Amino acid sequence: MSLKKWFAEKWVNIGKKKDGSFAPCGRPKAKLSSKGYPKCVPLAKAASMSPSEIKSAVTRKRAKKQGIKGKPTMVKTYAPSRSKPSR
Repeated sequence: MSLKKWFAEKWVNIGKKKDGSFAPCGRPKAKLSSKGYPKCVPLAKAASMSPSEIKSAVTRKRAKKQGIKGKPTMVKTYAPSRSKPSR
C-alpha cells in the first residue's frame, strides 16, 4: 500500500459510535486522565470487523499504558491467534 493511499483513507474510531456510525478518529479535547483512548482503523476495515473483534481491539488498546514520553501506544487490531501446542 502506498503512503498516499494510506493518507487518503477515511479513519474512524471503532471505540465510539456517533449517530449509529463510527466517530471520526482522534480526540481533540481530551484530558490526560481520561480513559477513552481512540482505537483508529480505516473505515473499510471497521466495516468488516465483527462486534466481538471490535470489542477485543478496543479493550486491548485501553488496557495498555498510553502516551509514554508523548508517543502514541500501538496495539494490533486483531488479537494474535492462540494455536494448540504440538506434541
